[in-house]
Amino acid sequence: MALQSINPATEESLAKYQLLEPGQAGALLQEAYDTAARWRATTYPERSTLLRRAGEVLRANAGRYAGLITAEMGKPIVEAEAEIEKCAGNCDYFAEHAAQFLADEPIASPARESYVAFEPLGVVLAIMPWNFPFWQVFRFAAPALMAGNTALLKHASNVTGCAL
Repeated sequence: MALQSINPATEESLAKYQLLEPGQAGALLQEAYDTAARWRATTYPERSTLLRRAGEVLRANAGRYAGLITAEMGKPIVEAEAEIEKCAGNCDYFAEHAAQFLADEPIASPARESYVAFEPLGVVLAIMPWNFPFWQVFRFAAPALMAGNTALLKHASNVTGCAL
């Protein structure tokens, strides 16, 4: 069985995508789990470099990605281009500020020293809607990855090309 991406304006078939075979989802989850131990050990500067690179890739491919948004879900191209730029800006923002946001916070207590520490959770699952196929992903993924988590994405079936 396959998913089919259909242009909502023309009802033209854009692409077909194979569903995961039995066991593939479990293998992907295991890979995300195994990767989480290594990823949580990376530094904020390492994560920041990669997230900034993601923003560069978005900008370098903005026309192609915006065209895919328009084709798969019908968003006007100007809005789709703005969505891609917003995602790239989000990558830049969290690359710049995550270390500050996640720094240990000293708190008053009777102990000699007390603080709140922010630690990675591990694998984060995101189930996304269709209407902002890039933005919904990047608004969750950028801070989650900068916090040291790994992520799995289950996107809406009508925007499979955007998800990939």
